[in-house]
Amino acid sequence: MILFDDIGSYPLPQGKDRNWVAASVKNNDPEFNRVLVDTMHQKIEAGVRIPTYPQFQDMNKQFLDIINNESKTDEPFIVKKEHARIVELDAMEEVGAGYYNKTGEKLNLRICVTGPIELYLNQFGGTAYADILYSFATSIDRFIENSMENAEHFMISTVSIDEPSIGINPQIMFNDSDLIEALATATQTAASGGADVEIHLHSPLQYKLVCDVPSISVIGVEAAANPSYLDLVDKKDLEEYDKFLRVGVARTDIFNMAAALNEKYDTNVWKEPGKLEDITKEMETPETVEKRLEKAYSMFGERIKYAGPDCGLGSWPTQEIASCLLRNTGIGIREFLRRNPIRLLI
Repeated sequence: MILFDDIGSYPLPQGKDRNWVAASVKNNDPEFNRVLVDTMHQKIEAGVRIPTYPQFQDMNKQFLDIINNESKTDEPFIVKKEHARIVELDAMEEVGAGYYNKTGEKLNLRICVTGPIELYLNQFGGTAYADILYSFATSIDRFIENSMENAEHFMISTVSIDEPSIGINPQIMFNDSDLIEALATATQTAASGGADVEIHLHSPLQYKLVCDVPSISVIGVEAAANPSYLDLVDKKDLEEYDKFLRVGVARTDIFNMAAALNEKYDTNVWKEPGKLEDITKEMETPETVEKRLEKAYSMFGERIKYAGPDCGLGSWPTQEIASCLLRNTGIGIREFLRRNPIRLLI
């Protein structure tokens, strides 16, 4: 079975912005939890099988603000386990309890954590202090461990390490062995705890490096906006190293799609939101999603374990259009599975 998931980020409700998020997290504002719960319900109602907690915070600051707080660390850049909290998961307990009462099943949740390489680049740029990189990796592992140990009303079935710079950013100065060790350290608890461990990449150019990390089982490929990315991955490598793919089957590059609509209508569609609806009514339709998944499956078959939007939806203009894209994605995936029965992956 190919599982429908999402990457995490999502538009805030009208009237809310990143400054509000930062202040709400700092002040433990209960309104933030309400927004998280409402947004998670949107994802579930759109049909997302393995939804990710709504990631409204900056993906780097969310973790670095804690890691850089000396009162919350055992030593530089190594967070104390009790402070390694993903605060959004508190609200997911309410969602999980409601989901169980409604369905009789425990909610399977995907968590996204920023990887050690991305955190290192954000703070230290094009340098190569391996000991600091490993410290970041240890901290990320503690965030994951704490999250898995304290989940009560949901099951963390998928852990995604966000490493968008791998294969793209020339500032990465570490050798491959350092990168492999850091990724292995960051994901050791997730793997030993039974979760699927995914790495979310923006480019698959260095996917073979990930093949050498035993604890990572799923490699994400943003194939909807960049279909040629699938050509860079060799199915034989996936089979040899027992890796699976998470395939992007719906585009999320909203600015590029809006630019195409600007040209089509000779106007600024950001000022005419009704025309932006073409993205979900004419461009990213269920039929388009199904065709993309069909192509990917013809190349990789049962090595595809997850499918969903390419990336997060945080830059999309409204929650309504974002949820519409998720619905279209789910319909397309389900229709593909209806036409192509696939045995359950064990």
